[in-house]
Amino acid sequence: MTMKHNIPLIAVSIGLAACSSVNSHAVAKDVHLDNICIIRNPDVIVTDFVPTIQTRLQHYGINSRLVETADKSQCPYTLEYTVKRSWSLKTYISWAELKLYKDGQAIADAEYKPLAKGAFVVNKWQSTETIMNPVVDSLLGKK
Repeated sequence: MTMKHNIPLIAVSIGLAACSSVNSHAVAKDVHLDNICIIRNPDVIVTDFVPTIQTRLQHYGINSRLVETADKSQCPYTLEYTVKRSWSLKTYISWAELKLYKDGQAIADAEYKPLAKGAFVVNKWQSTETIMNPVVDSLLGKK
């Protein structure tokens, strides 16, 4: 096969490598976040998910702690998360969502999802950090 015949295959491969999206409604720029309580979701079994989120928040100078329930007096800002995993040779994050609240009212959200449900996404097995850093960035309006 000549290089000329490989060009369409290369173009498709490059296109598929970026087949995920992050949709968000970022937090307003005038909101000053310095501390967020992350409400533990017992249904999420991705062990490095919360530490990854906390590390990215700390990157922006935002402290966080994991809590069992929302206590508005202790935590005016809370973050809820949901993660779904799928299997294709090994497990991968097939969908994730972050929701940020102030005093129980939603103020921002961000969602990750691979396109085509991950069927042809060659980078779906990336690390939690690689997948979620852009989601946190988007939530905070730092994209």
